[in-house]
Amino acid sequence: MSTENFGLADLTNSIFNSLSIAGTTDTLALGQSQMRECLILIDGMGQDAFDKYADQFPVLESLKLVKKLNANFPSTTATSLSTLGTGVLPGVHGMLGYTVRVPRSDNRLLNALKWDERVDPVIWQKVPTLFERSVSAGVVVSHVAAKRYEASGFTQAALRGARYIGANGVDEMASAVALALKPQPSFVYTYLNTLDAAGHSDGVGSDKWLTALAQIAEFVTKVKELVPSGTRIWITSDHGMVNSTAQLVLGQDNKLLENVTLIGGEPRARHIYIKEGAELETVALWREFLGDRARVISRAEAISVGLFGPVVSEDSAERMGDLIAIPNDDLILVDPARVREETSMVGHHGGVTDIEVAIPLLLA
Repeated sequence: MSTENFGLADLTNSIFNSLSIAGTTDTLALGQSQMRECLILIDGMGQDAFDKYADQFPVLESLKLVKKLNANFPSTTATSLSTLGTGVLPGVHGMLGYTVRVPRSDNRLLNALKWDERVDPVIWQKVPTLFERSVSAGVVVSHVAAKRYEASGFTQAALRGARYIGANGVDEMASAVALALKPQPSFVYTYLNTLDAAGHSDGVGSDKWLTALAQIAEFVTKVKELVPSGTRIWITSDHGMVNSTAQLVLGQDNKLLENVTLIGGEPRARHIYIKEGAELETVALWREFLGDRARVISRAEAISVGLFGPVVSEDSAERMGDLIAIPNDDLILVDPARVREETSMVGHHGGVTDIEVAIPLLLA
């Protein structure tokens, strides 16, 4: 792993800097553009998985590894795509995980990917996106992804500003990407989730997962064939994935849920909300019980060590768990209300292992 710690905020800042967007920096030294930029995000394709399986597909093996990037904590889609869309770290954009508590609510969780109509996405995530800023500067910005994501609260929060082009299937998506890149200057962001879905259900390296990777290889091949000459095609991911073999159900044969009012996050990155006044004793209880099986830190410690980045907004601090638990190795911490859903998944992510965090930046 590179000692330099670059992430998705560096990537989009660098790409948009090459398109001459003010207030951005080319920290990855990607250099000047021919004013057509395409970014393909493959959900769940960590560096480890790419290293192990890309050689089975000639088009993937032919890609140039430009940099090894790291996903910010938590290594999960909602957080990573928000970082990519805004160009700032989670402590600033406030999308701190798969589920977090809505402050001053009736102890309600916001699921970032399913959303909640009572929460205004533009107020929840206030930072102007790089897409919005680029459109204002005259770049034609398009977002090509499945039709079902277009009107979602998450898209409005993290990726607003782009012209959304709903497309399903490899051929329709590749054609839409090529068409959207005809103007200059233009930027297209396109997202595929089939690999992540296969990893969750069957595990990284499974037959279903390899079938999904074959579809991605086909998509990359078609995009390369169809886009206008001079287009730079970047390929990256939002996180990797571990195949879990160990699980612990919170509150089952343990006292971990004493004083806990709400369980957020996901099995590899838990936000735990605690009865007022019981925070210190609960953190101590979790640390003693879990030992070296998980890293357990309080909200204050998470802020002071920069877990979500060096700057944490007031909104972010309010949403954060009173306790944050990050399992080591491949352990998952299971919500007792979601045992069937969480234990039936093979692949998980959200944590801080190299497998979950390291993601490739590739150039086609």
